[in-house]
Amino acid sequence: MMDANKARAAGHAAPHRGGRRAGLAALLGLLLLLVVAAGTGLALTTRSGTSEQAAPSSTATGSGADMAADALRAPLPFDIPSTARLRDSEHLVFAHYFTPYPLSLDNRTADEDYYTRNYLDPAGEQGKHAAYGGLLRDRPQPVPSKTGDWQLADMEQEVRTAIGAGIDGFSVDLLSLSGPNWDRVRLLMRAAQAVDPGFRIMPMPDMTALHTDPATLAKALGELAASPNAYRLGDGRLVVSPFKAEAQSVDWWRQVVASLSGQHGTKTALVPLFLQFAAHAEEFAPISYGFSAWGSRSYNAQEHITADVDLAHKLGKKWMQPVSVQDARPNQGIYDEAGNTETLRATWTHAIDDGADWVQLTTWNDYSETTQFAPSLHNGYTYLDLSSYYLTRFKTGDWPAVVRDTVYVTSRTQFAAATAGQRKPMTLRGGSAPARDTVEVLTFLAGSATVNATSGSLSRSYRADEGVHAELLPLRTGLATAAVVRDGRTTTKVTTHYQVTDSPEVQDMQYYGVTSGRVTQ
Repeated sequence: MMDANKARAAGHAAPHRGGRRAGLAALLGLLLLLVVAAGTGLALTTRSGTSEQAAPSSTATGSGADMAADALRAPLPFDIPSTARLRDSEHLVFAHYFTPYPLSLDNRTADEDYYTRNYLDPAGEQGKHAAYGGLLRDRPQPVPSKTGDWQLADMEQEVRTAIGAGIDGFSVDLLSLSGPNWDRVRLLMRAAQAVDPGFRIMPMPDMTALHTDPATLAKALGELAASPNAYRLGDGRLVVSPFKAEAQSVDWWRQVVASLSGQHGTKTALVPLFLQFAAHAEEFAPISYGFSAWGSRSYNAQEHITADVDLAHKLGKKWMQPVSVQDARPNQGIYDEAGNTETLRATWTHAIDDGADWVQLTTWNDYSETTQFAPSLHNGYTYLDLSSYYLTRFKTGDWPAVVRDTVYVTSRTQFAAATAGQRKPMTLRGGSAPARDTVEVLTFLAGSATVNATSGSLSRSYRADEGVHAELLPLRTGLATAAVVRDGRTTTKVTTHYQVTDSPEVQDMQYYGVTSGRVTQ
């Protein structure tokens, strides 16, 4: 299981990137051109390869759900079912929303916004994160500055993006019950209602950050329960999923539930999330509708999932399975070896094969732990698109047919043993798989084909069958490429956006991703 130190704090600042400043500046310059075009409402082809138009800056009707799904269809290797079809499933998929990192913090352009000035620069925030090379290593994809209520417009955009990927709702992290993070929770409720009344918001009181009493927490949850998008069961109970529920006693949670019912007229279905699930499952069973855990972030540490699901079901409870990409925390000095996309594929496969009832993507946008599924500067839509494939199988019971050749390439931009001069570098968390230096070429093919791949100066050609195939190459300096060739014709190809270097300025242990589905051919 993950350790208890999840770096949750109400006053938590935000991300840093650091290193390769010239390359970052060039990319941000390109993104700014796209921002200007988007601001005019003109259709354009972005670096990520999709033709898009500027998102509406205010409200949208419920039809926005299907519009968002339509927008994702072309870049995916399969045809994602309609929103209505996906929501017809009893299997639900939530994404963990972390309020410190919205799309924009100040509505400024990407070359000068707070992310760039303070979180993508090791010397940002007066150098307080310099010992570990800055707070973060990635950021949300830059968005245009807007007129009017830009914060609501940005939040609406995030809801649309999640809907388009097939996600049922956000499990929103409640870091505080006042201040900016609480304001963003309220804003998220408004945004969900404006975009799609069917998009669920599940409150997740974060017990590593909240230091309050049952009545005060119940009052805050009662306020959120008034939103039509607050997730309720068919019998009307509000679903509440506290993070690290074991931080408080069963009796404490009974008081929260009683106060919600007696003082605020809200019945509750508690789905506690544990850092140590097996140790607390039977104790919490009498007050719980379901269970969850935060999970592990290395591909070799997922075998416990089967026992977790079995225990939850034995106790008569729903199980919400954590599905993750990776985890690297500069300010805590730890990372897990995710094995390119192996952790993502392993956690989704367990959720499907072991009979999980729900899934929580951990996380949508916690850039301080580099766990984001949301479209980001360095990964684009890679991990969200991959997740949509497994999500479709999870919710429909059938693997979707691959109808478009698509390639996903992932690698780090530096070698695991490289040193970057930080006084406090990240080291492997105990129990993680050993660090590795690999490029992964993950192909989704409509028919068997030849794949020509490169990693720096190294070239390799191999035959890949129809469907999904993963191939590993040794990491080399330079860029990586992959091209699919069938009957003498290249059907799709992709090149990574960031050079691999053996002398990085800042240690960065995240895997970068790129997809041929969103790159201009």
